[in-house]
Amino acid sequence: MTDPTPTRQTEARDSTARRRARAIASIIGATAMFACAAMLVKLVSSTLPTAEIVLARCAISLAALTPLLAREGGLRALRTREPFWHAVRTFSGFGGMITAFYGYATLPLAEVTALGFTMPMFLTMLSIPILGEKVGIRRASAIVVGFLGVLLILRPFSNAIPLLPALVVVFGAVCWAMAMIAIRRMGELGESNVAIVAWFSIGGTVLAGVLTIPVWVTPTLAETAALIGVGLASTVAQLLMTDAYRRGEPTIVAPFEYTSILWTTLIGITLFGETPSPTMAAGVLVLVASGLYILHREVIRRREAGGAGR
Repeated sequence: MTDPTPTRQTEARDSTARRRARAIASIIGATAMFACAAMLVKLVSSTLPTAEIVLARCAISLAALTPLLAREGGLRALRTREPFWHAVRTFSGFGGMITAFYGYATLPLAEVTALGFTMPMFLTMLSIPILGEKVGIRRASAIVVGFLGVLLILRPFSNAIPLLPALVVVFGAVCWAMAMIAIRRMGELGESNVAIVAWFSIGGTVLAGVLTIPVWVTPTLAETAALIGVGLASTVAQLLMTDAYRRGEPTIVAPFEYTSILWTTLIGITLFGETPSPTMAAGVLVLVASGLYILHREVIRRREAGGAGR
């Protein structure tokens, strides 16, 4: 009688390989869609206020979320026991979004993307006082190295790029890190994913709507199409990213997020004539290496913590 165990093991390996391949394809697709959204933001940013572009992005995402909310119980899905953390997530996430859109309008796309790679460093730093996490010498060293990469990109004493907009983008990365901490905290407290996403979409739409009132510019038909494209591309990117992390382990998926620098570099060169300098390329490599090492140490730390708890 044939032992079915090897066949089952082979099938399990094949299934895992297909799942990981799907996750990798999804995360690469997500970064490409985010790059398309950034491209559209840059195209309309010369004629439309940043707040108005953010409003379109949030409102369209909220509209796309409506069927999911209805399926999850409508207004009952919005019930929450964590209004404070929702407020933190909304304001910090909104800050990260509007500063990124401002960066797309004023800086080369690839540089905004690269500066966004500082988020894991700030996430690690903020996790110490807020979540009580301990950061060892290795992760601390990776953060220091990452900031050296930031200096290579900014070149603060060379006037290579406008320093103020670049610093605004870096501040936005701090905001995104704070938003990630709020999401992590709400997840630990049992808040549903639907409530987390929905409240941010609602809050972002309200905040952007208020900021848009004094600066409103009626968009042309082409600009309206671009704004719809920003919202749809961002929504598809979020769905693909969710699918990627649902199917694949973070250690498999997260490194492929850095493909975003490839897409934005290609778009910047072909559409906007933005050619990265060798110094900036070196800074990006340093930042990516720092981020990957921080991820590696985070995985090891969680694995050790899980082993200690068993």
